[in-house]
Parts: sequence; structure tokens; C-alpha cells
Amino acid sequence: MKVPMLEEPVNIPMGPITLEGDLSIPEGATGIVVFAHGSGSSRHSPRNRFVAQHLQGRGLATLLFDLLTPEEEEMDAVTAHLRFDIEMLATRLVAATAWLLQQPATKDLQIGYFGASTGAAAALIAAARKPEAVMSVVSRGGRPDLAKESLANVKAPTLLIVGGRDTPVIEMNRWALDRLNVQKEMKIVPGATHLFEEPGKLEEVAAIAGEWFTESLK
Repeated sequence: MKVPMLEEPVNIPMGPITLEGDLSIPEGATGIVVFAHGSGSSRHSPRNRFVAQHLQGRGLATLLFDLLTPEEEEMDAVTAHLRFDIEMLATRLVAATAWLLQQPATKDLQIGYFGASTGAAAALIAAARKPEAVMSVVSRGGRPDLAKESLANVKAPTLLIVGGRDTPVIEMNRWALDRLNVQKEMKIVPGATHLFEEPGKLEEVAAIAGEWFTESLK
């Protein structure tokens, strides 16, 4: 049965720029998951949208938004430098969080972050900056190591999901896990590569993340 849901495009103002997003709120939601996409991706990422739909089915609201403006995305497609500007991405994630806390439909929802690739580092830095607002973080095939010294300041329970065949990223995640001082866990999805493109692997990611968020965003 389809869950009754408010779905709408949103514009999130951030000083001189405005970022576009898609907000979905199932009836009775108590939490919302903000997606921080990774290198060269956007709110239209089919992988993040797949996970978002699974979370919505569990009664969680979701916000998928572009961390870059269309002009910045165009420039980044050539230079690839903005996707690795973790500081800027984290600042925009913090601004999106502040925006959610001001909206009547979302201000009372518990907030979690779902970060992929470089977006995972931005999510952890933003969580460290907004400990009173961010209740949970999940990383999918992420680079949490890029959050560096911010890892020790994260207060939200954190789950790191990595593909079993994504060997370099496994080690980067283990390094980050050791530096987190919160409730934490690392889940390795057997047989999965970096993008979890193998049959059934993204479904596993969605189920693991869904359980984590359902428990931590009550």
C-alpha cells in the first residue's frame, strides 16, 4: 500500500545562491534524512533516489538537494575541483539543515544525513557543527576519512557501509571508524564494488540504512 505523502520541489536560499531540492514527507513521519551526494552527482542520482524511496516506505521523510548550482555543476564537470571542496559542501549542508529547522513541515522532525562518496565527509563535518540538530549519519561507499579532525567531534550515531570489493575505501573507512567517539558501526556488503551496482547490493544498502535510521530517528 502506498504511503500518503507530501512531495514537492523546494528552493533553498544560501546567501547569493539558491539550491534546488526534492522534499518528500510521508504521513506521520518523525524523522527526515538529508542526502549529501558524492563526486559528480546530483539530487537526480538513481542510487540515492532508490535509497530515498526505501526510507520513505519506512515512514521517513527525505530531502535530496543539489549541493552545487547548475553553473557550478557545469564548471565542475570540466575541472572536478568543487566536488572535493569538502568545506564548501559541508557549509551548504549546514545551511540546508538550518532551512529545514525553519520550515513548518519539517521543523519538528529528527534529522539524519546519508552521505555518499565525498558527500559522506561533508555530512560528518556538518554533523560535528550541528550536534544539537543531527541525530544520525550513514555513509555509503563514502570517504569519511576526508572529514579528518572533525571525526572526533561528531556526536551523532554513525554507520559506515562499504562494498566488500572496494578494498581501498574499506581501509579509509576503518581509519575513520577508529577516530569516531560515538555509537558507531561499519557494515561491509559482500561482493559489492564502490557503486553497489551488482544485483541486489543496493537493496542491501537501503535495508541496512533503513534499519539504522528507523532506530536512531524515532
